[in-house]
Amino acid sequence: MSSMNVLNGLACLLVCQSAGEAASRLLALPLPGPVLGMLLLLGALRVERLRAPVAAAAEALLAHFSLLFVPVGLGVITHLDLLRQYGWQLMVVLLVSAWIGLAATALSLRFLLRRGAAAAD
Repeated sequence: MSSMNVLNGLACLLVCQSAGEAASRLLALPLPGPVLGMLLLLGALRVERLRAPVAAAAEALLAHFSLLFVPVGLGVITHLDLLRQYGWQLMVVLLVSAWIGLAATALSLRFLLRRGAAAAD
């Protein structure tokens, strides 16, 4: 993986996120900028020339993924009093939201598999 490929991929990721953020703010859209940026990236990945640099950037970011948890850990430590006060509520919300996410994923997969099977027939 060449460093130029990684830099080009990072530039593509940043351009997509910036464009999504700008569109969200300028057009007062109800979607967050990063979500719009991901949609733009999905469209951009249809261009063959962009796939290899974005893949190289993704591999480089994933190689250092554990470093992204350091700020979260520090944030938890600095707010231990809130965690003591609202810990059980946070746990309930996390469990329910995780369950909803898993259920939505399972239902989507079931729908897509049935749709694919019907199209194959």
